[in-house]
Amino acid sequence: MSNDTPQMPGRHILLITFGTIAALIGWDLLSDYNEGVEPLHVLVELTVLLLAASMFGYVLVRMIQGRRQLNQMHTRLDSVQTESRQWRERYQFTIRGLSEAIQEQFEIWQLSKAEAEIALLLLKGLSLKEIAAVRTTGERTVREQARAIYRKAGLAGRSELSAFFLEDLLLPDPEAIPDRE
Repeated sequence: MSNDTPQMPGRHILLITFGTIAALIGWDLLSDYNEGVEPLHVLVELTVLLLAASMFGYVLVRMIQGRRQLNQMHTRLDSVQTESRQWRERYQFTIRGLSEAIQEQFEIWQLSKAEAEIALLLLKGLSLKEIAAVRTTGERTVREQARAIYRKAGLAGRSELSAFFLEDLLLPDPEAIPDRE
């Protein structure tokens, strides 16, 4: 992400700094004005005041936008999590059966426990780097274990591993296909 992330560190410090500068210069301007200080001096201080106030406003707006983005992300995440939970509840029996079938196939392929775990993470779409982080091991180790999985299964790689388990799930319903006779 860019510097525009909702949690950019230091925004509160910038807000306080620019607010303090603007307030102090404003106070100094009032006292200078009452004392009859040169107009050029007042103009310079007024320029700095406007700059500090502008930066205060800019940082404040960015913080508000960041908070809105964060709230939108949380709302979307909550929605996706709810939808995912509902889907899992609705298809719990199917998911359990598929999970058991996958485990049985792993046993047929004689995958070790670690290889079976990596194969599941590969099926879930995690990268080798992410799998290494989840398993607190090196990426090179995960890569070698993935190669062993593909070799034992007689598959060329990740896409064939996924296709092995998912290909038949994508078959169309024969009843839903219109007759072309």
